[in-house]
Amino acid sequence: MLSYKLEKNHGIILSKASLGLDVSGPVASHVFVSHAHADHLPRDRKMSVIATPATAALMRQRGFRGEVMELPFGETLDLERCSITLYPAGHILGSAMAGIDTEEGHVLYTGDYKNPPSPATEGFDVPETTNYFITEATFPLPIYKWKPHEVLFSDICAFAADSINDEAIPIFLCYNLGKAQEVMYALKDSGLSVQIHGAGYELCKIYESFGIPLGTYEKYDRDTLKTGKVLITPSSSLEQPMVRNIRRKRVAYVSGWATHEARRTQLTVDKLIPLSDHIDFFELIKLCRKLTPDMVYITHTPNPAVVEHYLANEGIAAMPLNLEVRDDS
Repeated sequence: MLSYKLEKNHGIILSKASLGLDVSGPVASHVFVSHAHADHLPRDRKMSVIATPATAALMRQRGFRGEVMELPFGETLDLERCSITLYPAGHILGSAMAGIDTEEGHVLYTGDYKNPPSPATEGFDVPETTNYFITEATFPLPIYKWKPHEVLFSDICAFAADSINDEAIPIFLCYNLGKAQEVMYALKDSGLSVQIHGAGYELCKIYESFGIPLGTYEKYDRDTLKTGKVLITPSSSLEQPMVRNIRRKRVAYVSGWATHEARRTQLTVDKLIPLSDHIDFFELIKLCRKLTPDMVYITHTPNPAVVEHYLANEGIAAMPLNLEVRDDS
């Protein structure tokens, strides 16, 4: 079995490697940050960490002031008690899985990941095999099987065009980092102009600096937002004037949780688009089968039992690690 410790706030410490994985503070000799979503960033904003160059740029934009040892994908960093190689995770720009060689064997830690990857990322890759696979399972049931990106991107473009034809402003509800840029990527060839919530605007510039095209966009401005433009903003904006005061609008909720029809009435939206930036249930099982690990550790899941059951049928041992569960998509 792998020697590990769960950090009290969030994240994992590989004890014998003295390596922290998405932990909040300097609780190990080295700390790896998988990506720049808030629930994976250190709460200590001045510590030293290891991350990809894109994650480093996004972290700094989001207020991180510590030292980042930037490790590009595919390069190996030798540390005192382990070595680490990063693989593109397909979740958001810069998101990485860590392949870690330790005295106990090889560990693959996913953070959050998606395969097939979001087209607004660097792609997806993994090693051929691993001894210990630490994987998130945000969507741990067989009801979660994602449609291809082409289908969902077509839905996004059609919703925007139909709304504008009806003289309404199309509004897409999604996170400012990752999902917003993926929706913009879907719309980039539509000829439509996008306004994005101010907190997401500067993040878009970082995406473009790393070669991800996002089309025509500008920061949200209530005085220039009009029919013919698209608004992208978080769900928290629904009760704020920027959304509430738009008289003619159509609202789409973009998330893996849009699989559930109940979200339509919970949020009072016109359209559910189940575009997730996490791996679906069947791709998770398929990846475990490919990696043939000695043990799968399941994190960030409301229900590990079904994943454990399916993996047992494949002859793969699995157990949950009870980290914080969060409602992202």
